[in-house]
Amino acid sequence: MKECVVHRSIEPSILYFGTPVAVISSLNEDGSTNIAPMSSAWWLGWSCMLGLDATSKTVENLKRERDCVINLASAENVANIDRLALLTGSRSVPLHKRALGYRYSGDKFADAGLTPMDAELVQPRRIRECPIHLEGTVARIHSFAASDPRMAIPAYAVEVIIRRVHVDEALIDPAHTNRIDPDRWRPLIMSFRQFYGLTDRLQSSRLGSGAEERYAPWKQRGVKGSVTRAALRLASRKYRVR
Repeated sequence: MKECVVHRSIEPSILYFGTPVAVISSLNEDGSTNIAPMSSAWWLGWSCMLGLDATSKTVENLKRERDCVINLASAENVANIDRLALLTGSRSVPLHKRALGYRYSGDKFADAGLTPMDAELVQPRRIRECPIHLEGTVARIHSFAASDPRMAIPAYAVEVIIRRVHVDEALIDPAHTNRIDPDRWRPLIMSFRQFYGLTDRLQSSRLGSGAEERYAPWKQRGVKGSVTRAALRLASRKYRVR
């Protein structure tokens, strides 16, 4: 019999339970590409929300240029990502970053041992070594946690619409050419400021047993149990935030 679990109230300095590491490519004023690692991101459909330090060079660039590439790092990229950790593209390093040991870098690709490659629809360059590249455009930038007394720095939630997806061929499901095989994808995970990878699949998911295309209205023709575009539009109007 499993021992009784005892829960205790604590006050962690951070609530950083574990999310994939992404490296955001954004365009500097001189046309060069700034790259910055982050791990506060989530996706719904083809939209993504990025949680970013409001004082960062990335936010400055995204406000001005709007386009970006979200490069998803694998466990194999851990050493390169770690080299980026305390670099900033801002010549004037913000006070809180100076206290953490950050320094200015004018060429983060070189400092991290990474290789730039051109994107197709946006100007910021992709990172060749990362196995997944998501080209996107900023839809909205929201102030985040402004009323939270525990939030130490100003922050933004940046909503990005993904426009093109590039995937290492080794990760594609051979039976479904537009799907990533989760058994092959090994993202780099940041949990409480430490690097982790995924374990093997624990068990099959009941939620994952249906056709993946059910989540894609533009692919639903002929998919059993599909939802019509009209029904989705009605649901969208019903639950729209006012």
